[in-house]
Amino acid sequence: MKTLAEAFHHTLQDIYYAETALTKALPKVAAAAGNADLKKAVMHHLEETKQQIVLLKKVFAAIGEKPEGVKCDAIEGLIKETEGIIKEASGAALDAMLIGAAQAVEHYEIARYGTLREWAKVLGHTEAHDLLSQILDMEKAANAKLTSMAVESVNLKK
Repeated sequence: MKTLAEAFHHTLQDIYYAETALTKALPKVAAAAGNADLKKAVMHHLEETKQQIVLLKKVFAAIGEKPEGVKCDAIEGLIKETEGIIKEASGAALDAMLIGAAQAVEHYEIARYGTLREWAKVLGHTEAHDLLSQILDMEKAANAKLTSMAVESVNLKK
């Protein structure tokens, strides 16, 4: 990659792969969660992730590209770490660690979408900018919801 346009397209493919991978991983996280509100939140985010994939397809269309992913090592690592948590943790620690892992994913996505949004603006991709802003807002809201859940009901001394 030598141009911002090439970097934009590659990073868009990266996050498309990441979101698609998350649609497979999130049901496992929900199944492992002990806290009913956490289960519900994870399943809600699965539906949001599916909506984000639809929005990403619109971003690809807006820039005249076919929606396709390229392997995202970062999300693969975060999913692998979460799978390890599911195997090794239990009880209150499991739910707290699942929230931490979910927030690591959200922070990665927030960083990616923030970058993509700004690159879209610079590249003159107004529609892509608007769509990426929508997704970024969804990711920020999901992160805030996880923080609230952790503080109010999951991160308790037990």
